[in-house]
Amino acid sequence: MSKPEMPPESPAGSPVSVFARRRVLFAVATLTAVAVAWLAWQRAGAQDDKNGKRGRQTPTVSVATAATGDMRVSLDALGTVTANNTVVVKSRVDGQLEKLYFKEGQEVRAGQVLAQIDPRPFAVQVTQAEGQLARDMAQLANARADLARYRTLLEQNGASRQQVDTQEALVRQLAGTVKVDEGAVAAARLQLSYCRIVAPVSGKAGLKQVDEGNMIRASDASGLVVITQVRPANVVFSIPETRLDDLIRARAANPSLPVEARDRDGSTLLARGELLTADNQVDTATGTLKLKARFDNRDDVLFPNRFVNVRMLLATRKNVLLVPSAAVQQGKPGSYVFVVNADKTVSLRPVKTGPSENERTVIESGLAVGERVALDGLDQLRDGKKVNPVGQGERHAPDASAPLGEKQNKAA
Repeated sequence: MSKPEMPPESPAGSPVSVFARRRVLFAVATLTAVAVAWLAWQRAGAQDDKNGKRGRQTPTVSVATAATGDMRVSLDALGTVTANNTVVVKSRVDGQLEKLYFKEGQEVRAGQVLAQIDPRPFAVQVTQAEGQLARDMAQLANARADLARYRTLLEQNGASRQQVDTQEALVRQLAGTVKVDEGAVAAARLQLSYCRIVAPVSGKAGLKQVDEGNMIRASDASGLVVITQVRPANVVFSIPETRLDDLIRARAANPSLPVEARDRDGSTLLARGELLTADNQVDTATGTLKLKARFDNRDDVLFPNRFVNVRMLLATRKNVLLVPSAAVQQGKPGSYVFVVNADKTVSLRPVKTGPSENERTVIESGLAVGERVALDGLDQLRDGKKVNPVGQGERHAPDASAPLGEKQNKAA
């Protein structure tokens, strides 16, 4: 039998041999680097375990000290400024507009003349009515004189009772005609007086809706001008039904609750006023109750139909335990805080919270005065975890006397 043929050996310097050696060397280098990195990681982990860490440093957190203070309990809402009175000034008669006596945007007084309609057609009607009245009054006077003569003749048997009765009926008929004429004269004079259009209320005139020389009619929907009474001004806003009991208790103690109106972002105080009234029923579609507050608006900052942020003070709670709102978290146990202990560990503490305002929250129970709570980095904290507190407890709860809108958390 013949021996099987073997493949020829590659020469030592052939390209196939060089490529194979390079692959082997690359694999050995890679395995060596991985092994070195794994050993370094193991040594770092062991060192971290020895120092109480595992690949992470001790988190640094800001702390605040729970302290007592006063809390303003208020209701916040979005409101709309409304004019105290809004009147569309219209003509009561048809005619040509002769003159306008106001300027757009002018403050006008009740009874001030705003416009004049051509009075001549109405003056003619007054003259006609007065002439009719004079004629009928003359006929009435003559009928009364005849009645007096008939009564005298009746006493002398010179006239019959029927003549006297007929004359008395004529006198009454003419007296009624005179009454009708007097009413016609009064109506004509009233129509003539409507040619002078006066302001029904005091307020600010808007843009004119008609120019001089145009024919205007009593049926015109737009009228001549709109007058809005903005001193005082009202703000209408709504509160949720869930706060209705708080409102009832607050109004029982003070019917005129103080109300603040602020700009859209809430940073600027526009005006201070008081609660005027509340609607008589809850809106079932929205579950809210409408309220109306009144403001003097002496500087005209509350413009009709402007949107404002409303804050209504319900009460002031005295000497309550306060912490920054940033310290209060919500989770499975409900509301809780991380208390920073003396040994620089944190404890998860369930608490019962009260109202919040100005970045402050009332703690009803679960926390004591002087205890420190963590404010930031809370997502890294666990019960019993060591932390590095900033300020060593010198950062306190917000100042209770600080004005509304002021930052309450003070730096350490």
